[in-house]
Amino acid sequence: MVTWTMGEPFRVLHGGRNMVTGLQSHMDIHPVIAVRGTPWTKWRVPALTNASLFRRDGHLCMYCGREFGDHQLTRDHVIPTSKGGKDTWTNVAAACKRCNNHKSARSPEQAGMKLLAVPYTPNQYEFMYLTGRKILADQMEFLRAGFNRLQA
Repeated sequence: MVTWTMGEPFRVLHGGRNMVTGLQSHMDIHPVIAVRGTPWTKWRVPALTNASLFRRDGHLCMYCGREFGDHQLTRDHVIPTSKGGKDTWTNVAAACKRCNNHKSARSPEQAGMKLLAVPYTPNQYEFMYLTGRKILADQMEFLRAGFNRLQA
């Protein structure tokens, strides 16, 4: 099912020995492996979690622009849910507790606040980065080629 690989092998897996030849089987594991199957064009919108949202927004409050840790950030609904806003990637932004409390159940305009960036739905490449997995340099090169907006 492997159609192509990228990068230098970083691990070799050894299997059993062939009864006829006595040779041991092995498999080179590359950092990027493309397989036949569901194409990425059928990718579904990734699950929205606070951790991936905060990483998407660079751990910055999208109102005051200051950097915060996960425990000091909140999920702000640009259009408040009490006003019909949805809990979707395009309607949420990372906000510090102070800014989120000040904005309350109002739109940014009503609260006299400006968003520093437009909320967006990450594509499949961006989402793999946002999940916080340990990504090797060769893998990151592959993912960056698919980024639309992020400059990691």
